Amino acid sequence: MRLVLTSDTHLPKRARDLPAALWADIDAADVVIHAGDWVDEATLDAFETRSNRLIACYGNNDGPGLRSRLPEIAHADLDGLRLAVIHETGQSTGRTERMAARFPDLDLLVFGHSHIPWDTTAASGLRLLNPGSPTDRRRQPHRTYQIAEIRNGELTDVRLIAL
Repeated sequence: MRLVLTSDTHLPKRARDLPAALWADIDAADVVIHAGDWVDEATLDAFETRSNRLIACYGNNDGPGLRSRLPEIAHADLDGLRLAVIHETGQSTGRTERMAARFPDLDLLVFGHSHIPWDTTAASGLRLLNPGSPTDRRRQPHRTYQIAEIRNGELTDVRLIAL
């Protein structure tokens, strides 16, 4: 099962559209995960139209329209992999173990907000991924998103795509 993970698209504030490479990966993915800060509903509409399956939450920059359509935390089971998607996880110091304590029954937590890619694993085995932002690199060298595979209930081949 092929996954695309993205967050903090901030359209049309940060860019007019998403990079073509991200749209191509979305079109080819089995599941697309978006960790909030869409900013406009047209972007959500496009993701819903182009995604085979969308798992998404709202972010702190998302208004009432998006909040009425998306949860604060989205949960899913993908081939036995238990995951959740949330926008905000607080400060980076202590994040991994703090989220492992908050979400003890998960295998994967995807989050956004910082625009900074993140990939760690807690002592409990919880994997935390932040795909960064495909439209606003902030203090990072590149705009980014992630792709991954799920095989037999295991997350594999996680790759950060630099734009």
